[in-house]
Amino acid sequence: MAHNYRSSQKLRFAVSCSSNMNRSMEVHHRMLGKGFNIESFGTGNTVKLPGPSIDKPNVYEFGTTTYDFIYKDLIKKDRRLYSSNGLLYMLERNRQIKLHPQKFQRCEKEYDIIICLEERVYDQVLDFLENRVSQTSERVHVINIDVVDNPQDATVGAVLVANLCQKLEESADVDAEMDDILTEFESKNQNRNLINTVCFY
Repeated sequence: MAHNYRSSQKLRFAVSCSSNMNRSMEVHHRMLGKGFNIESFGTGNTVKLPGPSIDKPNVYEFGTTTYDFIYKDLIKKDRRLYSSNGLLYMLERNRQIKLHPQKFQRCEKEYDIIICLEERVYDQVLDFLENRVSQTSERVHVINIDVVDNPQDATVGAVLVANLCQKLEESADVDAEMDDILTEFESKNQNRNLINTVCFY
């Protein structure tokens, strides 16, 4: 007997911020611990981290630069600075989850739900999905939830995203119930700039 895909398998989640460093990796870490099928990405041109001053960020390439390399590079540059601002702690966590930051626009996998953590990232994800050659016509829900790019809000945001994804995972028909689930979420989190749209692969 044929099974309904959504009731017989876990939803495939992707989460994206700009650099696949702080916000998306905090969500990835939390959702992994709860058993979700989750992958994380960045949508920026490069991976950017704070540097010694605002006009001197640390910049790395997507795909070829590992979290381990960045961790060691920052220690070499200024262990005290990057320890005190939390970057080394963040990278220590990241390198235990996966090898390197991944760029969303280079991903060929398909997902059921893509969560973006900033409106600019949401726009970049939509732009990519709407301009690629259609393959399978599978539906994907793209949702934006604003999370400020600092360690504190990344932690709070990860809890909210995981709670929302739990509701979606428990839904008997996520396509039919999406609007109701998001409306309920938005009523409780009105400062999060919730937007959503449906795209097709």
